[in-house]
Amino acid sequence: MNCKIEKSKISGQVSCPPNKSYTHRAIFLASIAGKNSRVENALLSADTIATIEACKKFGAEIEIADSTIIVKNPIKIGTKVPEINTENSGTTIRIASGIASLFSEEITLTGDSSLQKRPMQPLLDALSSMGAQCSSTDGKPPIKIKGKIAGGEVKIPGNFSSQYISALLICAPLTEKGINLTIDGNLVSKPYLDATIATMRKFGVTVQTLIPYKRYNITPQIYKETTFTVPIDFSSLALLLSAAVLNGEGITIKGSIGNLPQGDEVFIDILEKLGVKIAIDDDQIKIESPEKLNGGKFDLSNSPDLLPPLAILALRSSAPIEIFNVKHARLKETDRIAIMSRELVKLGIKVQEKEDGMILEASENISGADLISEEDHRLFMAFCIAGMFVGNCTVTDPESVKVSYPNFIEEMKRMGAKIKID
Repeated sequence: MNCKIEKSKISGQVSCPPNKSYTHRAIFLASIAGKNSRVENALLSADTIATIEACKKFGAEIEIADSTIIVKNPIKIGTKVPEINTENSGTTIRIASGIASLFSEEITLTGDSSLQKRPMQPLLDALSSMGAQCSSTDGKPPIKIKGKIAGGEVKIPGNFSSQYISALLICAPLTEKGINLTIDGNLVSKPYLDATIATMRKFGVTVQTLIPYKRYNITPQIYKETTFTVPIDFSSLALLLSAAVLNGEGITIKGSIGNLPQGDEVFIDILEKLGVKIAIDDDQIKIESPEKLNGGKFDLSNSPDLLPPLAILALRSSAPIEIFNVKHARLKETDRIAIMSRELVKLGIKVQEKEDGMILEASENISGADLISEEDHRLFMAFCIAGMFVGNCTVTDPESVKVSYPNFIEEMKRMGAKIKID
């Protein structure tokens, strides 16, 4: 399917979706803790449903009531586990792999064609060093894991994905020895590791930080019953803010920001550097955007999901926007650097693709185009927002939004976007 998008202005109120990363983590930890642990204001999307289904395969009994997830009985370590299909969710397969290493029987984990291109070898190597037997398809899913790991000393590179480290931290308290974790090299996406530690703390487990983003110690502990409330998703908020900057007329974005760490909240600072005025008050956000945005250089090493919403703002910038230090964005659902570079050129933006980012410069000669999102939810949404600014665009794969923002198209249309699905 494709979306046909005409030049549009949007207005009114929109509620920001709950945070996908926190929903994933809270579901896994609630499923380990059990005893009627609850995840409230959960994002129910294709990715988080994949996590729910994975936890059920591990033996958890889970109920869903509106946006609340209730774990009636916890994961049963030692039970026989059927093959786990994590669909398109990288977070799900990586954290589930850590949990699988606690089981004595072999467990197979796989995913869709996109997920089967994403690297797993660093995590498999780390699990193997603690006693797991792991096999894969050239370091990618489908993978097989047979535990049981005992814990102990483990090293893992930090330059691929913080999800590997999150997987090790989450399973560490359930090992016999606990885990002394060393991260080699520079860790990317640091705030996602902070999010994991913060969520573990809510469930009663302490992670001892020896050297931030380098060395951690996690002793054997028990996850405790709790109720976890998921904050809004700054990754989705960034897209809504970009829509407001490019196409908005008096938009109010509703949602509780909360006090849990989110790396993508830096987008507020980025917009202010670009010249956007932002007012945050009583769980709502309003912006005032200048006719032309400033340019600037932006390091997205800790917030790779901001690449799509930031890149499209070049449509309205008066100077180049440079995005750097985000090579790991090439290892997301797609190679987001390559695809954003390829597609934004079609609209008339001047793009210089770099290994770790891109430089984008506005052009006076922008025009509509057929944009290919490669079934990547964040690219699809960014291209839709760009299409509303440019007009006469088509964007492929509207069904991809089910991954993180299932009602994105309906919300945009409700506020005035001229979007038609063919």
